[in-house]
This record gives sequence, C-alpha cells and structure tokens, in this order.
Amino acid sequence: MAEADIFGPDDRVELIDGEVVEMSPIGSRHAGCVNRLNRLLTANLGERAIVAVQNPIQVGDLSEPQPDLVLLRPRPDFYADHHALPPDVFLVIEVAETSLRFDLERKAPLYVAGGIPEVWVVDLADGVVQVFTPGTQVRLSRRDGASPGAFPDLVVEVASILG
Repeated sequence: MAEADIFGPDDRVELIDGEVVEMSPIGSRHAGCVNRLNRLLTANLGERAIVAVQNPIQVGDLSEPQPDLVLLRPRPDFYADHHALPPDVFLVIEVAETSLRFDLERKAPLYVAGGIPEVWVVDLADGVVQVFTPGTQVRLSRRDGASPGAFPDLVVEVASILG
C-alpha cells in the first residue's frame, strides 16, 4: 500500500491480523529507550545477532508489524532479500509509553502465537519489563535483570533499559 501511495512515507501504520492500524507517534522517552537498548544489545552481542530497529517482520500471512527492536539471526544480506520471519527472530522488544494496552493485548500474543520465542514489552509508565514466552509471562522490576533466551550469558539490567 505504501508503494501505491495510499500511505505517505511518514505515516505510522502497521498491518496486524489483516487490519491496518495507525500507531502512536514516538515520544522522546520512547526514542531514548530504543536508543539505549540498541546500544546495549549491539555492544554486547556483536556479530551474534543483527539488532533491527523499527523494521518490519512478517508474522503469518496477515501481519507485518514493526517492533521497536528485534534480535535476528545473522544473515549475509542483512534481510535485504525479504523481511524476517519468525524462525529468524530471537527476540522482539516493544517499548510502550502510550501503546501499552495494544502491545500487551494484541502484539505480544500475535508474536508468540506466530512462533517468535520471546517478547519483551518495556512499560515506561510503570518502570517494568514484561517478558513473554510460549506459556509464560514474567514481570521484571527495576532491580531485576533480563536475559534473552537465545543469549543467556547476556544480562540486561531493567534499570539500564529504563534509564
């Protein structure tokens, strides 16, 4: 639809379960958190994963969300050939400032049901990170650390995510 000029290049929309959903604008706190996570993950994972920032992934035939961050399996083409699919994804991270309900009720379940092994939702308002894996949901506070399942040697302090 973007190629057909139905949406402009700056329109913030995502395809979720076949529905075009208008997304909230990105505020400063949200952007800062995404930047912090990008630096933390890139510095600590190096060549072990591609850290994709606000790039689309394909989840099933009817969804093409643009998570805030995704840890992807390394590929020589950096996914230039096609968007990442669930088997390519180690972790999806959504940062929620105004979108918490949507991220928790629509996006996190979509990702897990679609075969993505782990989802983090960073709740900036409450200062917590909620971790979703198939069959589990854990709420982490500022004093906790989070480790991606694919990289158990990496411990990211929730306080450092939140700033």
